[in-house]
Amino acid sequence: MPRFRLPLCLSAVLLFASLTGVAAQTMPDAPPAAAPQAAPVSGFVRADGTRFVNPDGSTFHVKGMSFGNWLLPEGYMFKFDVQRSPREIENVISYLAGPEEAARFWKEFRDVYITEDDVAFLAKVGFTTVRIPLHWKFFMDPADPEKVNPDGEGWMLLDRVIGWARTHGIKAILDIHAAPGGQTGVNHDDGVGYPLTFYVPKYQRATINMWTAIASRYANETAVLGYDLLNEPISPYHDQDYLNPRLEPLYERITRAIRAVDPNHPVILAAAQWSTNFGVFGPPFDSNVAYTYHKFWASPERREVQDYVNFSNRWQVPLFLGETGELTNEWNARYRALNETFGIGWSFWTYKNLDSASTVVSIRKPEGWDAISAFGSAPTSAWPSMQKPPQAEVVATLNAYLANARFSAAEVNRDYVASLGLTAP
Repeated sequence: MPRFRLPLCLSAVLLFASLTGVAAQTMPDAPPAAAPQAAPVSGFVRADGTRFVNPDGSTFHVKGMSFGNWLLPEGYMFKFDVQRSPREIENVISYLAGPEEAARFWKEFRDVYITEDDVAFLAKVGFTTVRIPLHWKFFMDPADPEKVNPDGEGWMLLDRVIGWARTHGIKAILDIHAAPGGQTGVNHDDGVGYPLTFYVPKYQRATINMWTAIASRYANETAVLGYDLLNEPISPYHDQDYLNPRLEPLYERITRAIRAVDPNHPVILAAAQWSTNFGVFGPPFDSNVAYTYHKFWASPERREVQDYVNFSNRWQVPLFLGETGELTNEWNARYRALNETFGIGWSFWTYKNLDSASTVVSIRKPEGWDAISAFGSAPTSAWPSMQKPPQAEVVATLNAYLANARFSAAEVNRDYVASLGLTAP
């Protein structure tokens, strides 16, 4: 996604490594060979040449929206200019509303932000997929990210939304947006500001364990289209020469673990540097694999997609535009059409946002929100000198936000939908 903060310096990473006893250069041993795998079964969308195909061999056209901000809040979606990562946003709400009210707010937020009404509407409009960004903390043990938490809130939420997708005939793409340690090195992976997933072996093991648990749970779920393994790994701010060669080997390890429990679903590989650099990839290492690029604000000309199209044609693999948008409706229409010309499916970012014309659904900004966003737009060091709104007013504003976030209360941007070639009823 296009909003981010600058990372911490490399010295912080080296300090972290020294404190945890992990050498930055250490890569874990490859996992043992997987047990014999079951043959894929019918009923699943799969990769076939440069297309995603349905069980009958017809093309499955990816026309999707991402559920950004739902399980992984981002500062700009709250009108926060400084406090941008999930943990920072949570800190703002806790500081102003108190820990108890903050916990209640976030629990209800996850219940109302995405509901069956949202999924049903997208399916009725003609979208075929929803891309669901996931945060590891809802699925793994916060005290030990290598351990799956079977009681994690994320499992219930994911089961529920996949069930809605199944009911309404739409497919879900599962996307680890915040891997243990952080795979990108900016605010939206909720890490420390450096892609520690690639430096710390336990975080790699945790990521593999998370995908193994997800794939085990949904191995036979045809409402799941595929697994988007890591969102936007390795931002351009970091040591690309060191990190880029380590991306595809980690993808291979994750895929081996997935294939040991799930032979059915495509794995989707995001490129490095905001998912734009396909130079990190060699020949496909799996027979049911697709690749995704992200691009915002690009010129809607062939040169913007030619390298990706060349890759797709050379290796006969499907290509998927995993994130784009947040500009104008005219640009949406032109860039979407450009990709469709080459058979590239798309998922725009993002479905719902606060007071926004560049989403399918806009949440009305409640009265009093500016007093909250003022703290989200200031460093924590400035908070003691700022006038803190009364707690009761903050809670009332948060409750108004929750009411406005429900699909029945939000505003559908029909012109935005039309720019994607669809019509809102």
